[in-house]
Amino acid sequence: MKVLITGATGLVGKALTAQLLERGDEVNYLTTRESKVENKDNLKGFQWNPHKQKIDKACFEDVDCIVNLAGASVAKRWTKEHKKAILDSRIDTLNLLHKSLSEIKHNIKHLVSASAVGVYPSSLTKLYDETETELSDDFLGQVVQEWEKASNQFEDLNINVAQLRIGVVLSGDGGALEQMVKPIKNYVGAVLGSGKQWQSWIHIKDLASMFCYVMDEELTGVYNAVAPNPMNNKKLTQAIAKVLDQPILLPPVPKFALKLLLGEMAQIVLGDQLVSAQKIQDHGFVFEFVHVEQALGDILRE
Repeated sequence: MKVLITGATGLVGKALTAQLLERGDEVNYLTTRESKVENKDNLKGFQWNPHKQKIDKACFEDVDCIVNLAGASVAKRWTKEHKKAILDSRIDTLNLLHKSLSEIKHNIKHLVSASAVGVYPSSLTKLYDETETELSDDFLGQVVQEWEKASNQFEDLNINVAQLRIGVVLSGDGGALEQMVKPIKNYVGAVLGSGKQWQSWIHIKDLASMFCYVMDEELTGVYNAVAPNPMNNKKLTQAIAKVLDQPILLPPVPKFALKLLLGEMAQIVLGDQLVSAQKIQDHGFVFEFVHVEQALGDILRE
């Protein structure tokens, strides 16, 4: 299989690229930086500029599937400018891909696009699955809805579309876990808010494998990319501390302090998304990491 990846240099993109190459697939990737363009046997880079709607259309040659992971980080303070970048970076990339494919002959039959569990409203008690029609109206919820709408337009080009609503990605190479590990290692770790808020997580290896599985099985529609056993913030914090053999000495950080520190972005750590993994399991996907202690042990003891 030959796959074109956007966002290939990000946390998920690196893991997915490595897994595809390891199993013998070919990977093309798009980058905005000339310095990151490589040209190897099974790995080739191409330049694009979604903001200016420019792309090297050679990137589509002989490609079977596109995996879309592009988008500005949400883990950066939400100024007015960055909120615009979060949305535009997701929509502009998909619009450019769609426009480009509509202008050329190609063999692409499948788009697998990243999405996020932030599309679901916060709830301490409700388990969300992919049939949920009540969607979040906060900033992240609105971004995800626009993101999925932009990816659905590829159906007009007779390209099948799948969307993976990604939860908290656990990885040793950055991301949310790194931000939780640092303060615990420095004896300043603490539960956030009430600690009751659900965090639907997934090991980076399982996430990369899920993207591959969706491609291999040619699945369409929406799938939650989370492990089968969500964990609340308090238990997740305690689990990290246990694996690191470090104590949690500080009291919980109150909500008002988090909102003062992070502004509107505090909804990332205070939001509740209790999300089901049943649909992807029903389609035959088998998780390697089903319990958070198992996942943390694999990552933090490496």
